[in-house]
Amino acid sequence: MLLLLISCFSFILLSKSLSSKHQHHHRERRLFPPWDEAFTTTFMTSWFQKGTLQIFTSTTPLKKLKPKAKNLVWSSSTENQKEDHNKTTPSPSLLDLPELVLDCILDRLQPAELCAMSGVCSSLRERCVSDDVWEKRMKGKWGKVIGDAAYREWQWYIALKNRSNLLNNQRNQSNFSFESVAKIWPFLSWFNIKPRAEKELKNGGLAVDSIMAWYLALETGRFSFPAQVYNRENGHAGFLLSCYDAKLSYDSKTDTFQARYSPHGRRTTEENISWDRLRAPPVDTCSYDLHISDSLFELKPGDHIEIQWRRNREFPYGWWYGVVGHMESCNGNESHCRCQDTDTVMLEFKQYPSSSRWRKTMINRENHREVGNEGDGFYGGIRKLYNQQEISMWQSLWPNQVLE
Repeated sequence: MLLLLISCFSFILLSKSLSSKHQHHHRERRLFPPWDEAFTTTFMTSWFQKGTLQIFTSTTPLKKLKPKAKNLVWSSSTENQKEDHNKTTPSPSLLDLPELVLDCILDRLQPAELCAMSGVCSSLRERCVSDDVWEKRMKGKWGKVIGDAAYREWQWYIALKNRSNLLNNQRNQSNFSFESVAKIWPFLSWFNIKPRAEKELKNGGLAVDSIMAWYLALETGRFSFPAQVYNRENGHAGFLLSCYDAKLSYDSKTDTFQARYSPHGRRTTEENISWDRLRAPPVDTCSYDLHISDSLFELKPGDHIEIQWRRNREFPYGWWYGVVGHMESCNGNESHCRCQDTDTVMLEFKQYPSSSRWRKTMINRENHREVGNEGDGFYGGIRKLYNQQEISMWQSLWPNQVLE
């Protein structure tokens, strides 16, 4: 009998101890949000290791410990409580993450992945199509070739598109389709873009004047923009060390551009132009207009310049690279050089031999206008180059041999 009483008393004490521990554990769990530290660690580890968008389609489950035989009764009770807790607590969601963490995730996504993410739900769509998200991607890829002229062209493109939509009463015509983007970006097939996501985007009304719309118009080649091409016609000898205006359209399959030049001349189109041969126009001057020079009185021997030149007055100007040379009366000695004080500036194009008629030309500082003739062509405005990056770009294009 005594042994039985001792056994019962021990069982009662053990039950109270386990009950108090369980209550204490339950109170501690209520201090944390539904997605606890273990989920956050698993979530971020999976994201940074895989670098893909699997986070909103599946979640790596936490490992469950196998119950030991001696704790079988207690484990069964705990599992039942967990099941009841799971019935009342929703599953962790991507939107449950802190704002900073979610912004970091979106910042890591490629443009095609952002398009896919925007089809998940209305909350993510609002984030993924915002100008703040796309501005960084726009500058990162297109900033070096898109200038003020391209922006004005885009505004004109928007105005025409809006007018067409009003006339035809077809609002959805201005929105982009995920299906068309998927044809351009094959890796979009990695994601399960549901028809509902596309419908939501259209109903949400992707603004035609948004940065995302502009990016997609450039990426798909729908929008041709004005820029300048170095060494046009694939480096033809007649255009070495020059830069001409063109209308460019992008081909994402080859990562190259097609250029359409002015209708005057031998060729009007060129294909397979690489990124390194492009630049945004450095000045806001039409290719048929004379650039008004503002640095003529600063020019001195050794300065790097670009000058407008065209074959005849029916042709557009191109920008040609040269340097400021010494006057014929100067021996080139810097201590005695007075070339900067003269009214005339000597320009040299050292890619041509000394005997070439293209080697040198002179302009007047005081009243510089277009000068030249039908035989030698016409020289226009001058830009002094201050940026070393611009100078290095021209020097990288220097021909391997002297031109004739």
